[in-house]
Order: sequence, then C-alpha cells, then structure tokens
Amino acid sequence: MRYLDKLLSATRDTSLCVGLDPDPARFPGDWRGDARRIADFCCAIVDATHDLVAAFKPQIAYFAAEAAEDQLQRVIAHIRRVAPGKLIVLDAKRGDIGDTAKLYAREAFERYGADAVTLSPFMGLDTLEPFLAHADRGVFVLCRTSNPGGSDWQMQRLADLPEQPRLFEELARRAGSEWRRQPGQLGLVVGATYPGELARVRQLAPDVPLLVPGIGAQGGDAAATVKANAGGPMLVSSSRAILYASAQLQDFAAAARAAAEATRAQLQAV
Repeated sequence: MRYLDKLLSATRDTSLCVGLDPDPARFPGDWRGDARRIADFCCAIVDATHDLVAAFKPQIAYFAAEAAEDQLQRVIAHIRRVAPGKLIVLDAKRGDIGDTAKLYAREAFERYGADAVTLSPFMGLDTLEPFLAHADRGVFVLCRTSNPGGSDWQMQRLADLPEQPRLFEELARRAGSEWRRQPGQLGLVVGATYPGELARVRQLAPDVPLLVPGIGAQGGDAAATVKANAGGPMLVSSSRAILYASAQLQDFAAAARAAAEATRAQLQAV
C-alpha cells in the first residue's frame, strides 16, 4: 500500500494527530515520577482517543531518556492492534548522512515500524534519501517550525537566488519539485503558530502533506491553521493539551478523550 494512500485513508474524517510525549513527572496520581508506567500511560491515551484521530506521533526522546525503547515498541504494537488504520509518525528529527542515515531509517521503519518519521534537512538531500528509499513510508521535513528560535535560520533570505526567498520557502519549493519521489511521500513540518507562513508553504507546495504541531499548549489557532492549509493533506498535532488534561489517575484518560474531542470539533468546524 502506498504511503499516500495510507495518509489519505487515515485523514478522511479528521486531521487530528495526538503527540505521545510521556513525561513521568506529569503522570497522574500514583503514577507520577514512575518511568515504568510510560507504556501504560500512552496505551491508555491510545485506547481513549484512537477513534477520534488520524495519527499518533510518539516523540522518541521521551522514551530514550528513560531507557524505555522497549516500552515504545510496546506502545506501537498496541496502536497497531487496536487502531490498525491510524498512521504512526515517529518524531525523531534525525538529520545525518550516509550509513548513519541508513541506520536511522532502519530504526524508524524496521525496528519501530513507523509509517513516517520527522527529519532535519540541514545537511541537504543526502539526509533524506535513505528514508525516501523506503517507498511505502513517509518523511516530514522541518520547514517552518513552531518555536520562536526557528526564525534564526528559517526566515533568513537566500541572497544567491533571483527572488531571494526565505529558507523555509526554498525548502517548500524543493519538497514540491526536485526532492519529490513517490507522490505524497515527502511532507513538511510547519507550525500552527505561524499561519501566514503555513499559507505561503501551501502556495509553493500545494499537494505536499503537512505535519502541523503547535495546536493547544503552544497557542496555535485551529481555525487559522485549517484556513491557511487551503485543503491540502495535513496532520494537526496536539500533545500536552490532550495528554495532561487531568492530573487524576481515575479520569486522565477520559479527560484526554474530552480534550481530543474538543480539538477535533474545532478543526471540523472550519
């Protein structure tokens, strides 16, 4: 099955993606501070929300910092079992070349079985090619990120090009042209905190899939995001606002579901 077909199928009813950023210091009740509960926490979130979302996005650092890679594998296996039609985007932001990049691709697509992975393009197309060689998997390349410091590089103009585009604009153009491989395989990460730049990315790359973090705790506006996207394929990610909607052990999963329902309704209302 082509990656684009998986993406379009998963996003048929909603674009909502739940980021799985399990921080034991924020776990509910008696689980707080217990890294052994990472998989239990994430699986409870998956069980509570999987019928509302298009994708789950586990952030690998939250697992690796606790030596919990085995729990990440358990969470991914659980998603496959209870929500087989949902995309799994491994948020890893890898960005190396050569044999190292090939190994990172194996890690994402073979060890963890992710459908897609996030990458940094700072070292150029060499960074992406080992991942794009997996024709049935997708990549999302950092383009205009949601953090304020992203402007340090992404908003700089490229003076050696005729129209002097900003760096994020040139990334978007290349993603829709010479870096393109399988249809829909190469996507871009564009923060919901910058709807104007998101709209510009859509002008330059009309059919490139977008992964849009920043809704919820980071302050991104759901309505502005959907309008700026202009109907292209998109995953809108929310993490902390859903994961930590309640600090009580008895209702944290129900609260996460309610937060996911509210976010999904905001997206669908536009």
